[in-house]
Amino acid sequence: MTETFTSLQGEALASGWPTFFIRLTGCPLRCVWCDTAYAFGGGAWQDIEELVDLAAASGVRHVCVTGGEPLAQAACSELLTSLCDRGFEVSLETSGALDIAGVDPRVSRVVDIKPPGSGESHRNRAENLELLTARDQLKFVLRDRTDYEWSRQRVEEHSLAARCTVWFSPSADELPARQLADWIVEDRLPVRMQVQLHKLLWGGEAGR
Repeated sequence: MTETFTSLQGEALASGWPTFFIRLTGCPLRCVWCDTAYAFGGGAWQDIEELVDLAAASGVRHVCVTGGEPLAQAACSELLTSLCDRGFEVSLETSGALDIAGVDPRVSRVVDIKPPGSGESHRNRAENLELLTARDQLKFVLRDRTDYEWSRQRVEEHSLAARCTVWFSPSADELPARQLADWIVEDRLPVRMQVQLHKLLWGGEAGR
C-alpha cells in the first residue's frame, strides 16, 4: 500500500464526492503520461481489516481503490469485497491490462483503454470488454488526434457506449481540453468528456 487519504473524487461518475482513496503499490505498465509513478515501488504492508477500518474512520461513504495497478496485488479482490460488505460505495481504477472477472459485482470498475500515445496499447485486455456492465465505466486518456481517432473507432466498432459510460479525457499539458471537446461535439460521439477536477483544484499535490 502506497498511501491512503481523503479528498474529492476528481474523475468518473463519482466526481465531486468526498472519497477515501486507497492507493496500492506496483504496476506492470509504464504509460508515458503516468502521474503516479511514485506508486510503482516502495509502500508498506497493511492488513485488509486495517484498511477497511481506516475507510470507516474517514467519515465518507465513497471509497476508491487505485494504484499503480491495484489488481496487481493478489489481495485486491478481497479488499474490494470487504469494503462492499461494510456498506461503502466502492470504485476500482484499473489499467485494463489485467483480468477484471474476479472483482465483486458491487464494485464500479473504472477500466482504462490505452490508446497508442500511452505506449501501452498492446497491453489492453480485449476480454475485459465482454465483462462490462452498466455499473462499470471505460476511460480513454488521449494525447493527440491520433489517439482520438483510434479511440473513436473502438467505441464505434465495439458499441462500447451501449455497455457502460465511456469517458474521454485529455492528457494534461498535451491535448487542450477545448480541442477534445470540439472533436467530440463535431463527431456527435456518444461519450462523456472529463477533466481531472482534483488537478484543477490542487495541481499535482500528493494526497489530494
